[in-house]
Amino acid sequence: MTDITIYHNPDCGTSRNTLAVIRNSGIEPRVIEYLKMPPSRAELVALIAAMGKPVRDVLRNKGSLFEELDLGNPKWSDDELIDFMIANPILINRPIVITPLGTRLCRPPESVLDILPQP
Repeated sequence: MTDITIYHNPDCGTSRNTLAVIRNSGIEPRVIEYLKMPPSRAELVALIAAMGKPVRDVLRNKGSLFEELDLGNPKWSDDELIDFMIANPILINRPIVITPLGTRLCRPPESVLDILPQP
């Protein structure tokens, strides 16, 4: 059992590249395809807190849904933005990687190296 988890979207090049970096380091992570198995609200809130990032940094700001819902508008509170991400998991930016050394939104993919255990 691994102690490294990646919230992964196989259709995302950055997510695929991050997964490859992890595997190339000799680690087989637990892969959660978050569009098929989205995090609960509590899990998402915990991930955001563990990353120490503002909610808006975890909100995917590309794609038509972001524009359709006017999510760039500052009128939306953090709680409302989290509700949008729970209702529409495609709005969760990825990949998010959890290791014993930290939790990070790994953009660019190489940033995962900072939280991978060294052999």
